[in-house]
Amino acid sequence: MQHRRLAFLRTALVTFILVASIGCATAFAQGTSETVWPTKEWQTSTPEEQGMDSAALARLLDFGTTLSLDSLLIARHGRIVLDAYYGRYAADVPHRMNSATKAVIGTLAAIAYKDGLLDSLNHPALDFFGDRSVAHDLLGGRLLGGRGVADLDDERKAKAMTVQSLLDMTSGIDWRETDGQSDMFTEMERSPDWIRFILDRPMSATPGDTFNYNSGNSHLVSAIVTKLTGMSTWDYAKARLFGPLGISASYWRHDPQDVTTGGNGLSMLPRDMAKIGYLYLRNGEWEGKRLLPPDWIDSVSHASVNMHLSREPDMRYSNFFWALPNKHVYMAVGYHCQLVMVFTELDIVAVTTARDFCPFSKLADSISSAVKSDKALPPDPAGAELLTNKIREISTRRRYDDPIPQAPEIVGRRQTFEPRLLPIRLAA
Repeated sequence: MQHRRLAFLRTALVTFILVASIGCATAFAQGTSETVWPTKEWQTSTPEEQGMDSAALARLLDFGTTLSLDSLLIARHGRIVLDAYYGRYAADVPHRMNSATKAVIGTLAAIAYKDGLLDSLNHPALDFFGDRSVAHDLLGGRLLGGRGVADLDDERKAKAMTVQSLLDMTSGIDWRETDGQSDMFTEMERSPDWIRFILDRPMSATPGDTFNYNSGNSHLVSAIVTKLTGMSTWDYAKARLFGPLGISASYWRHDPQDVTTGGNGLSMLPRDMAKIGYLYLRNGEWEGKRLLPPDWIDSVSHASVNMHLSREPDMRYSNFFWALPNKHVYMAVGYHCQLVMVFTELDIVAVTTARDFCPFSKLADSISSAVKSDKALPPDPAGAELLTNKIREISTRRRYDDPIPQAPEIVGRRQTFEPRLLPIRLAA
């Protein structure tokens, strides 16, 4: 009798384990497993457990060597499957995001809109400035005077400029940052009052008509966020974005009037950069709370503003994000390949930090090709060993221009301005 009971219990236990395993596998296959939130820390996984190929990721790391990457991170289904660092860079050293900062500025504008602080994205931008500098309007400074956008002959164009046209780089402000001949961005950073410099520029097009890359647009949005919230953009980010996502940003520059820089200047850990992408991948929700309005996510994921890039003709733009709609990917982009890539169809966030330009389409294809299934793959010991060895190889290989490790504050302060963005090299 005792033997029969033990046999029955063993059979029942095996049956329970089998049923539970089938249930978990079915839930994974149907995408009904519980969402993973990396607020405190990211969970990690083997690539095969998330339907990706370790050997393909090892080849991707070799590709990253040719692109002068400093780091490459890939997370699928909310779990990191690859977190690799080249040369002397390390996971705990913040990296300058350069113009990827713009995507964070846009995200904060979306939060202000969702919170009801901004009544409409089509609100006229000049309403926030009038004929005074932001130093006087926001911080109680002196009236600087001088000609502003609203005083130009073509006043109708200036008044048609909206927050949305700033976000889409279609403000119509005369600005040359990417033609290789002049650089308004550098001139702005050398001026004593950046907001006044931007607003003193003439209008060259009707707002909403033509894409023209302009870091002044994003700095105006940062000033608008400050106006709406009554606090610096960085403080607002800590309260409404970085705090909820568990991000600890190390450094963010500001202009001479203490307005947080909108065009660049934010330093962040790659794992924290990935959290920004994951917020978008989860449709603007975080731990069951909506942070971003659905229409904002829809605009970014269906970007339609043509950037007219010769080597990336399919590239589109929306809300300070770049997009390749035919590849179902959009991204925050910073000079020298600082990227936060969101693959909506594949449930992937990828982050790169680097020191040179990179081909967006080829990089997106290389990441996508490592996906083999929506379900877990069988373990691949050979592929896993290859990937482990490759991570070790790139992390110990010294490059002639490797930086000496420094404290995060120093890393964040090293660059005084961001070099101009050259479209032909961005797509090279």
